[in-house]
Amino acid sequence: MYPLKFKNIYFDKIWGGRDFELFRNNMPEGNIGESWDIACHKNGTSVVSNGEFQGMRLDEIIKEKGDELIGSKISSDWFPLLIKLINAKASLSVQVHPDDEYGMSVEGEMGKTEVWYVVEAFEGANLVLGTKEGCTKEQFKESIQTGNLEPHMNKIFVEKGDVYFVKSGLMHAIGEGVIIAEIQQNSDTTYRVYDYDRGRELHVDKALDVVDLSLVGKKSTGLKLECEGFSKSYLCLCKDFSLELYDVCTSVKEESDHERFYAFTCVEGNGKIKFEGGEEDINKGDSVMIPATLGEYELLGAMKLLKSYVPDVSKVEKEILMQVVK
Repeated sequence: MYPLKFKNIYFDKIWGGRDFELFRNNMPEGNIGESWDIACHKNGTSVVSNGEFQGMRLDEIIKEKGDELIGSKISSDWFPLLIKLINAKASLSVQVHPDDEYGMSVEGEMGKTEVWYVVEAFEGANLVLGTKEGCTKEQFKESIQTGNLEPHMNKIFVEKGDVYFVKSGLMHAIGEGVIIAEIQQNSDTTYRVYDYDRGRELHVDKALDVVDLSLVGKKSTGLKLECEGFSKSYLCLCKDFSLELYDVCTSVKEESDHERFYAFTCVEGNGKIKFEGGEEDINKGDSVMIPATLGEYELLGAMKLLKSYVPDVSKVEKEILMQVVK
């Protein structure tokens, strides 16, 4: 096995734009809102763009290689993550996602918890995370029905590098003027509650079933470790995914985990990954999948990388505590 790169799956959106052209030269025509970069979903499945498996779909490789690729602790029945970039030139709809239980029983797929990393923030860049303090379920319902939700929306202005955890049940929206790297559960279930009078369908009843008005979105500051040649920040840890930021100055040497695959998404700069048998370039906007059985590898260059994976939570907690307990 070797690090896998994939063709970008682009989606034209009414709120999309052309800002991916800042670091990509393969853009199709249109207002491109999303690029699915590691995906194994009925609405979009990645196709390998490098090496021996070039041209194969991710689900086909999983079927052929199984644990060698995804790891012994990851079920081959359902690929757990969806990694995408989002370009919002206008605000996305205000929405909420179900948890796993509701998602499986009503939609036939898992729920959707996600985390956002702000890759670029242009003038006025903002997000909506939750409702303002004191908003009741009755007020929330009435404001949806009357199309007057904006006074209750908790709007946050953001900067490049900001990170926000979006738990299922949290009302949220990506506002205008951002490029977001989104790591999420592998689900495409969204319940819209407000759409700025764009005429698309709303999903009021289901949204009211799953929304949790007690949830608030707070910027994640994480825990930063200074290491030789790089720094590493633990940004987010939950049962569905772990997110870490590597700020590489020269190099990072690591080893894969036979229990799980890793994914690296480059959000700044460029470099390469070296492994036994070869190397691959990594540029801003690239996502690379690290097979569970890859072995030792080295990240070289001047770049910032998001590392995402489905964790053994207790194992990561112990890893973090080892840095502070003496």
